[in-house]
Formats: sequence, structure tokens, C-alpha cells
Amino acid sequence: MTLAKLVATLGGVGLLRPAPGTWGSAVVLPLAWLGPWWCLGLALVLTLAGLWAVARLPERKADPGWVVVDEGAGQLLALAAAPAGWPWVLAAFLLFRLFDITKPGPVGWADRQKGAVGVMLDDLVAGALAAALLLAAANWLPQAGIAP
Repeated sequence: MTLAKLVATLGGVGLLRPAPGTWGSAVVLPLAWLGPWWCLGLALVLTLAGLWAVARLPERKADPGWVVVDEGAGQLLALAAAPAGWPWVLAAFLLFRLFDITKPGPVGWADRQKGAVGVMLDDLVAGALAAALLLAAANWLPQAGIAP
């Protein structure tokens, strides 16, 4: 396996079946316990690594299902906004997957973009939408007890 494919599959996670995108999102969930700044920094690292890797793949004009570095980056972006606690991590996961699968509004627009940027962008937008909802929920729900 080439280094580009190793990065694109998040170390082979993208080769798992069924639902490689869900596996790619799930594999980064434990990183939530590092805290929001780590998640944000790792999202940036995966984004840059993903752009590099996808640009070097023969399939770079499309978004093959086994490319999941984009899901990892988007999920980490959502996790960066999640307050501490497993219910918030679960909410970040579910919201991100909902937006990634249904591709509402700006996620759908980003999905139609070409090249490595297009492959990465829809998941980053989905992660940003999930993050915005998590931040809103944490600030609107008094039972959360904390603001992120």
C-alpha cells in the first residue's frame, strides 16, 4: 500500500465494510478525550495530510468510499466543539454522520467541488455544521452545566 493510500484510508480503516465512512468517523472518537484544542489541531493535520494524499491517488477526480481521511478530519472538527462527556461525543458523531450522509445545503455544494479540495471540503463543512449545533446546544441547555 502506498503512503498516500495509507493516509487516505486512515491506516486501512477505510477498507472496512460495511460503511467505511462511519468507521472513519468512529476511529477518531477516542481523541475527544484529548480536549478541544487537540481535536482542532488534529483536524488541521488530517486536512493537510488528506489534501496531500488525495491529490496523489489515481482516483483523485472522485471520492471513493475507501477514502476516509476526510471523515476523520470532519469528525474531529465536530468533536472540537463538543463539551466533555460521552453524551456530547455521541451527539457530535451522530450530527456529523447525519450531515455527511444527507448533505444539506452547503455540504452538498462542497461535495460537488472537484479534486482533493472537493473530497475534503464536504466533510469539513459537515463537521463545522455539527460543531455549530453542538455549541448552540451547550449554550442553550442549562442541564449541560458547562459552556464549551
